[in-house]
This record gives sequence, C-alpha cells and structure tokens, in this order.
Amino acid sequence: MVAAAGFYLFRYGLDRPVAATYALFAAVAVGGLAKIPGTGRQRAATVLRLLPVCWLLIVVGTCLSVRTWSAVVGMLAVGFALAFAAVGGPRLAGAAPGLQLLYILPSFPPYAPDTLGERLIGTTTGLALFIAVEALVFPEPGPPSYRARAAHAARTAAHCAALLATAPYTLTGSDIRAAWETSRSLRSLTVPEADRPAGPGVRDRALAHTGLTTRTLLSRLAQLPAPPDGQPGPEPTAVLQAVAQLATATATCLAAGPSPVAAYEHLVTARARLSAVSVGPRTAPVPETARAPAPETARAPAPEAAAAAALDFPPPVLRRHAAVLEIADAALAMAAAADLAVRGRHAALEIAQSRFWYAGTWAPALWWHRLRGHAGRRSVFFQNAARIALALTAARLVAGVDTLPHGFWAMLATLTLTRTTMDETWHTIRLALAGTLAGAFVTAATLSLAGPHTAVYAVVLPVWMLFAFTVGPVKGVGWAQGLFTVLVALVFAQLSVPTWRLAEVRMLDVLVGSAIGAVFGLLAWPRGAHDELRQAAAELLRRAAEIVVATGASVAGGGAVVVAPPGQPGHRSLQRAVVLAESAYAQFQSEPTPFGGAARRAAPPAVDWQATLLTGHHTLWGSERLLTPPLTGLGTAAAESVGALGDRVAGRMLLVSAALDPGADTPAGPVPLIDPALGQAVTEPPGAPRLYYATVSWLESLLTDLTRIAHGGSGPGPDPHPP
Repeated sequence: MVAAAGFYLFRYGLDRPVAATYALFAAVAVGGLAKIPGTGRQRAATVLRLLPVCWLLIVVGTCLSVRTWSAVVGMLAVGFALAFAAVGGPRLAGAAPGLQLLYILPSFPPYAPDTLGERLIGTTTGLALFIAVEALVFPEPGPPSYRARAAHAARTAAHCAALLATAPYTLTGSDIRAAWETSRSLRSLTVPEADRPAGPGVRDRALAHTGLTTRTLLSRLAQLPAPPDGQPGPEPTAVLQAVAQLATATATCLAAGPSPVAAYEHLVTARARLSAVSVGPRTAPVPETARAPAPETARAPAPEAAAAAALDFPPPVLRRHAAVLEIADAALAMAAAADLAVRGRHAALEIAQSRFWYAGTWAPALWWHRLRGHAGRRSVFFQNAARIALALTAARLVAGVDTLPHGFWAMLATLTLTRTTMDETWHTIRLALAGTLAGAFVTAATLSLAGPHTAVYAVVLPVWMLFAFTVGPVKGVGWAQGLFTVLVALVFAQLSVPTWRLAEVRMLDVLVGSAIGAVFGLLAWPRGAHDELRQAAAELLRRAAEIVVATGASVAGGGAVVVAPPGQPGHRSLQRAVVLAESAYAQFQSEPTPFGGAARRAAPPAVDWQATLLTGHHTLWGSERLLTPPLTGLGTAAAESVGALGDRVAGRMLLVSAALDPGADTPAGPVPLIDPALGQAVTEPPGAPRLYYATVSWLESLLTDLTRIAHGGSGPGPDPHPP
C-alpha cells in the first residue's frame, strides 16, 4: 500500500520521478528491510521518532556523493554509527538496516544537490504514509507491557509472602509453581523484543532492575524453609507481612499509582527489628524498643524472655532469619527500582547509590556509559558494527572505482546478505544467488516481451509488490531476492528506457555484493557470538571469583580488609563483564548456526548460559548486601569457616571459567560438575552471628548456580532456570 501509493503519486500524479523513487525506497527501508519489533502502533511510533534522523541521512548522503572518496569515508562513519546504535535496544537494532538503506540511496551518483528537496519530500511522504498505515490499518492487539508483567509478579510475591506469614508458614506446590511461572514471564527471552527494557535511560534501566529484583524476591520466597520448630517468631512474621504489603504497594505503583513510601518505611522498620534480634555477638538483652509488635497469630514474649531466646537461637533459626532478611532486601530493592522506573528522577523513595548508580545521571551520560562499555573488540555490538561498516565501505569503493552500473544494488546485497557468522553468511549467499539468477531470467523475459510499454509495468507492479512482500519473508532469502529482482526491474523500467540487460546488471551487482559480504564475514569474527559468549562467561566467572574472595575476607575481618565497595572498580569490572556476556548471549540465541539456535533445538545444551549470567548478578547483589556498613567481626572460628567456603566457591568458579575460556592455554573442555553439598560441608561454629549465616547462605546460592551451569539446565529443583 505505502510503496505503491507513494510511487504512483509522484511518478504519474506529479511527474516527479526522483521523489517517486525515494518514496518507494523509504517504504521498503522501514517496512521491508528494517525489522522493527512490536505492534503496528509501536513501529509507527519508532519511525516517527526517527524521522529527523532519516532527513539527516538523506542530506549527508546527497552532499558526500560529490566524490567517491567522500562517499566512502561517509559510508564508513555512518555505517558504523548506525550499526553500533543497536546498543540502544531492540527497536534501534531493528531499524538500523532500514536507516542504512536511506543513507546508501543518495550516496551514489548522480551528484545532484538541486534535487535534495525532491528527495526529502519523497522520503517524508513515504515515511508518513508508512506511519499512518502501520497505526491505522490492521491494528494488532498489544501484548502485556513489561511494567504490567512486573506488577503481576509483584502481586504474586505479595501472595506468597502473606502465606508464609501465616500458619502453616510454608507454600504449597501450586504456589511454588505459580512463583516460578511468573518469574519466567519476566525473563528477556519470554518478553517481546519491543517491550524489553533494554535502553540506556534511567526508566529502562530501573524497569530492568525491577524485573531482576522481583525474580530474586520470588526465588527467595519459594525457597524459604519452614520454621524448624513450627513457630516462626514474631519478628520474621512481621517482616514477611511487611514484604507482602510492600509488594502490593509496588504493584500499584507500577500501575501508575502512588509511590510505596509508607509500606517501604514499614518494612525498613520491621527488618531493623529482626536484624537487631539476630545480630551477634548476642551478649546483652535486646531493648524493648527493638522488638516487633506481635502479630495476631503469635503472642510476643516478655522482653526478658526475648533476650533469653536471642541468646539461645539454634543455627536453623538463624539460617531462617538470614533468609528472611534477604527477602526483605530484595523487596526493598524491588520497590525502589519500581518507583524509579515509573517516576524517573522524581522518585520518592530513598535509594542506595551503589545499587542505583544511574538514578541521578543525565541521559547523555547514560548513553555515553553504554557506548563506552561496548567500545571494544570483545563486544558483539562492536564486532557487528565493524563488520557491516567495513563491508559496506568496500562495496561503495568498488562501485565507485569501477563505476559499477546500479552499484546501489551491490551495497544493498552486502547489507542484506552479510550475517554474524561465516557459515550463515555462506548459506544465505548461496540461496540469494540462486534466487537472483531465477529472478534475472524472469526479468529478462518480462522486459523482452513488454519492451517500452510502460503501462504494462505500471499495471503489474502493485500486484507483484503484494506477492513479493508477502511470499518473500515467508519463503526465505532465496525467494525474497528473486522476487525483489523482478520488482526493482519493474520500478526502473518506469523511470528510464527498459532493456533486458537490466537483469544482467542486477545479477552482477548481487554477485559483487555477495562476494564482499563473504570476504568480510570470513575475516571479521567468522564464528559470531560462539567464542565471544564463552570468553565473556569465562571473564564473568573470573571477576566473580575475585569479588567472592574479597567479600569473604572483608566480612570475616569486620571491614578491616580493604575491598572495593559497591560501585568501585572491582564491582564495575564485574558489572561490565555481565553486560558483555548478556549481549553475547542474546546474539548467540539469534544465530541459527551449528553453534547457535539450531544446535540447541537438536540437542540439550552442554552449558546453561542463563545460570552463568545469574551467577554474576547474584555475586554483585550478595556482595553489595554483605558489605553494607557497619561491618562487625565474626570471630576466629566463624571467620575461618566463611573463608574456607569462600575459597571453595571461588575455586569452583575458576574451574568452570577455565573450561569455558576458548583462549586459555589448555583447550576448553567439558564444564566440570559442581557438587552442591560442598556448601553444606562447612562446620558451623557455635555462637556465630547472623552475618555469618547470611554470608554462608549467599555462598551456597552461588554453588547452586555453578551446579546448574554444568548440568546445562537439567539441574535439580522445580525450575532449571530460577530467578
């Protein structure tokens, strides 16, 4: 509809062939070549926001086409910038190929700055028609937004917390399954690309943070053990009730309700009471003001009895106290992140600068942080941008130096056929060449039979457009190239005197573009994200091992050991490793190669990459929580126990890292199996404080993550990919 309407309006209604060409290719760029995710209205909104960028590309391409060298330099710079913009999220990544086409089109001769007005008018008309048609024709029902998913997950967490605060203080199997299923709904692979909070801005970062903390909260609630003596105690019960209230208030906040200030402060108070009861060394009675009011289901003991109970808490009770405190921390972080996601810098809740470092940072600085984080050869975004920019630059140079007829088609072939792996590129090129050859024969026959009768092409073109744009994406790249070959011949036959040699030129251009794409696919990271994912995962585990050792030493020494606090270089290096590993994993999931998606569909994976990423997240969160001042010493026995377990966990992380690293001195082998019983083999010292049990709980959870890495997702438990 859009391509035909724009083309016929200018070609036959206004007799403006230049504007007709740009109106048609603007529609092809954003509607065919670009893969903008989302519903029609979401795609329309994306194109509307990119309209000034499209104008800029037309102007720059027109001005730089004056010389071959300027066009080549411009192609290198613009091509890299547009491809690297994929770091901004799935919508920019999907729009990038279409934007590339809008720059390629005016960068070829003739150099005609006097036609810039027509070019802009045609482009604007094509884009405007596309926006209108996407928004108004065939409206699609929108899926639940990520905020709606997070709100539903928060309500599920509130339900679970409320059940855990009442007798029998445990969750049923159906409640646990509901928690896991709700948690899965927040995983990136289950969320439509257009709804993923992947942008660098404050609200997107905070919304992603909300999803992660909500998944953590659901996991902690599902794994909370029942009270060892059947009596949870008033303080843990009060904390769980406050968690339920805060989760409900958070869900309301995500639905554009008020900030959960009152519920947040209530949980802070309840958490402080529980921490005061279970903190050690417990040598003095607990003040009455530090006690929680007794819930209806349990009567609070007298202060003297409470103090005596605090002195004699057995290890299972202290373990449960530590687990409840972790639940409270996750709920507080979820509420703060949700408030920040809804209100941005106007959030009402107090936030921890270490965890929400981005809250007070301006948008340009956040964009710079995202770009700088991926500005290196280990980033798959950088690799893809460099590969496509160099390939397009080479194609533009060849087209300019050899004066390749319709060199625009050669660059279009390079853009559409170059893939992230050499195997996939070669497979795509073979299909494309076969389809182009078949299309060339059809084109030659059509042009020979119809000759100069333009009316024939005008009648056939809209029918062929409908057929090509419908069948091509469904049948694959071979059909798409063959049908598009005929389509462009029908278009250019109405712009100039047609000849059957147009099919020959089209075949030559596709062959040249394919060869250039194959060369750069072979030279620039030919294995795609396969090696980068292993390298990034290995680096992540190495950094995590460093944080584990440093955190354990600092906790054991009561803060006397110098360790990088949250937000400092040690933690930032792990944060960057997590970001690079997540981007490599996302590309790895999208590559239908022997190393990527096809292999995973054919056989179970040898490595659970999701568990590897979660190991990094859990290391960061646990370290930040344990290093929150003030830190108190553990005592000799407890410090030795924590140090021994920390060394075991770090050692296992390094073993898995060495097995994953493709650049290690020894060839990468199978990931070693990690026995989760290693965490249970620690001797519990008598009289250990609550901080000891919190640290042990964190280290045991990391051992569980490492166990799942080796099992490739077939580890024990109700959910092979827990939050």
